[in-house]
Amino acid sequence: MIELNKENFEAEVLQVSGPVIVDFWGDKCEPCKALMPEVHKLAEKYADKIKFCKLNTTENRRLAISQKVLGLPTFIVYRNGEKVKEISGAENCTPESIENLIKENI
Repeated sequence: MIELNKENFEAEVLQVSGPVIVDFWGDKCEPCKALMPEVHKLAEKYADKIKFCKLNTTENRRLAISQKVLGLPTFIVYRNGEKVKEISGAENCTPESIENLIKENI
């Protein structure tokens, strides 16, 4: 998974023509940390179909706000630089719902 920050977000996400999924997470977000092993498994499983990135919102607060990320965890799928689908909140961000989000957008 590619670690995003303000220097590489545009090149790695917004300038990519295919689908990109971004995991917005935070240092103090326990649900985010609990999901991480599952997200890494999904990244391996679908590596040839969708680009996986993650962004630490604690270190990149302004960037997260600019993407209208208001809660954690949040997963957003981008295509051609545009947001196409988003899920947010611990109750919505399960390994199954993340995989469904991926399947809908590949």
